[in-house]
Amino acid sequence: MDATPRASTPWNKGKLIGQKSQLKLKEIWAIRIRLQLARRARDLAHFNLGIDSKLRGCDLVNLRVCDVAQGARVASRAIVMQRKTHRPVQFELTEQTREAVRAWITQAKLTGDQFLFPSRLRASPHLSTRQYAKIVDASVSSIGLDPNEYGTHTMRRTKATLIYRRTKNLRAVQLLLGHTKLESTVRYLGIEVDDALEIAEQTDV
Repeated sequence: MDATPRASTPWNKGKLIGQKSQLKLKEIWAIRIRLQLARRARDLAHFNLGIDSKLRGCDLVNLRVCDVAQGARVASRAIVMQRKTHRPVQFELTEQTREAVRAWITQAKLTGDQFLFPSRLRASPHLSTRQYAKIVDASVSSIGLDPNEYGTHTMRRTKATLIYRRTKNLRAVQLLLGHTKLESTVRYLGIEVDDALEIAEQTDV
């Protein structure tokens, strides 16, 4: 009998590896409309919160109701401790996100210290990052986008990229993403060197 261990299939087999694309405004709204029409309250709340919070997947799936809401009131701002850096990061919740989260909390009858996105699997108390990735794949596929070009980091990068393009304020984006170094923000956003130099030239010290 052959005792040689069978090689497991890599999780990324058949997937494009590298920095994922961010969503455009029209794509964000197209996905929202799809989720609304399908009455997928959880996925809409998850999608909107993923865009607004700019959190890593591991932090987003670990959110509890009390992190974003007190009773029936969903906060306009929240703060969570990042698992990767062990540093707090703040984020805003827009009106449409607050409405989506409120609707989901009401539908799922969630309270206080419960996870905001509980898993339907007994083995996990909340959605896993793998389940989160599947939700993102389904969302982008619903409007005809190639899911191989997008991922959970798409959700984290999208609003940060939009803010940067509008303001050119790298420091603000760094704070919103919870990066400890500005260089990390530059790499994360995929800013060209010339663009970064232009910003530096406009900053007097």
